[in-house]
Amino acid sequence: MKLYYHTDPLPVFNNAVITIGTFDGVHQGHLQIIQTVKEMALAVGGESVIITFHPHPRKVVSSIVTGIRLINSLEERIELLEKTGIDHLVIVPFTDYFANQSAEEYISDFLVTQFHPHTIIIGYDHCFGKDRLGGFKLLAELASKYKYQLKEIPEHLLDAVKVSSTNIRNAILHGQIEEANKLLGYTFFFQGEVIHGDKIGRTIGYPTANLKSTKEEKISLGDGIYAVYAEVENKRYKGMMSIGFRPTVNGKKRVTEVNLFDFDEEIYGFTMKVFVKKYLRAEVRFNGLDALKLQLHKDKKDSLACL
Repeated sequence: MKLYYHTDPLPVFNNAVITIGTFDGVHQGHLQIIQTVKEMALAVGGESVIITFHPHPRKVVSSIVTGIRLINSLEERIELLEKTGIDHLVIVPFTDYFANQSAEEYISDFLVTQFHPHTIIIGYDHCFGKDRLGGFKLLAELASKYKYQLKEIPEHLLDAVKVSSTNIRNAILHGQIEEANKLLGYTFFFQGEVIHGDKIGRTIGYPTANLKSTKEEKISLGDGIYAVYAEVENKRYKGMMSIGFRPTVNGKKRVTEVNLFDFDEEIYGFTMKVFVKKYLRAEVRFNGLDALKLQLHKDKKDSLACL
């Protein structure tokens, strides 16, 4: 996959079959669109092109810029899109100027002038241009003028649940990680820097790595205990994770802690990549550390059973 962080200049693509979107999550619905792009590019002897945006358009067009929580960071999105086998990925800087193009200008000055598309493939709900006034209908009206073909991908259903980035975000926020993973088509993951904590876990035989998120806009899981895999220095370990306020020890702030099984190395300052497999239970207050230790023994057993 060839990667571009700009649109000026771009190479002249051969019979470009393009699709456009933010692709947050690179989920099952996105993969259906991408597969169609690849198949049609092959059929016309062309090149498959994904067009996406950074920063997220809502940061530019919304009056409320706080609270944006994304399933993937830009780096994660690139990593996931590369795995799809697409030929080209173009990351368009989303600016005020870009956002204020009319829908007609978006088609003529951006899509047609920059990409010369043979075929444009979009999802059923794709909108574009100032105030999101453009969509499939306008693209269809201008197809003959600009000599491109057009295909719309209908709403995709997975087990009767609409596959959308919004539904996946809601599942993650409420700790419904198995549902989120099913809709994503892969295991949700995040990264954090290992920082110093209170070191209470090691006093009861369950030392934890306290994590500080390295991606400010990355969505955070709901509070609770989870079964996880974690990667440190390209080595993978089984483990369990707690997210919450640690009521048993009268915690005052929300923390993320990962206990790696069969692991005793010092990793402060390292980056840990955590893959979240299953929600085990809610965070509760226990009557002292001994009771907590007994529960952690059970949590470890439950984690190993599903990892």
